[in-house]
Amino acid sequence: MISAARTHIGKVRASNQDALLVLPGAFGVFGVADGMGGHKAGDVASKMAVSVVERALRDARPSQDLLMAAIEEANLLIWEEQLDNPDYSGMGTTMTLIWEDRDRVLLGHVGDSRAYRVRQGQIVQISQDHSMVAELVRQGMITQEEAAVHPYRNIITRALGTADSIEVDVAEFDKRPGDLFLICSDGLSEYVKPARMLDILRRDSLEKAADILLSLALDGGGRDNISLVLAEVAP
Repeated sequence: MISAARTHIGKVRASNQDALLVLPGAFGVFGVADGMGGHKAGDVASKMAVSVVERALRDARPSQDLLMAAIEEANLLIWEEQLDNPDYSGMGTTMTLIWEDRDRVLLGHVGDSRAYRVRQGQIVQISQDHSMVAELVRQGMITQEEAAVHPYRNIITRALGTADSIEVDVAEFDKRPGDLFLICSDGLSEYVKPARMLDILRRDSLEKAADILLSLALDGGGRDNISLVLAEVAP
């Protein structure tokens, strides 16, 4: 895959607690971790997650078991780090990534960062948000429109480092020439809706599209860190 990636502190936050995972190659890995916690704890958690997973997956042949084990290892190490260091108490991070194989793409996901796939003029979210409002939508208690403005929309129900074990979503998708994947933190998806993403991704090059998406999130308010990775299968 060819890729483009961007991360930005935004307009409000004192630090950027997001981390990018960009590991190109025959079995490319592309993802985002969105850290949380006081001081620089979120920054520590997201960077730990990316470092552990990158080390585990580098030069390996894609498998669901290995992907799950790598994310579980990152979770445990972050959990142990916060137990050992009071400054990091309460830290955690989301993690959403794709891992490219010859004819398939694996998804690993915890939290409310998102992965989208663009194929044949359509954009589909292939990850499932682990958040309070997403669960309310799935239960039919609120609508998608209500979820978009719900006061608790940023409360997540799963994150790496908040317990000694974690449930990881792992899925497999077929890979076709021209498929385009967008992995992003909620600092982007909060402000740029899928229809607008699709319009940009269909029209512009990867690098230009990455710049435009980042600008739209900043123009929309930029109240959070903003991170995104675009990865496209060669036509």
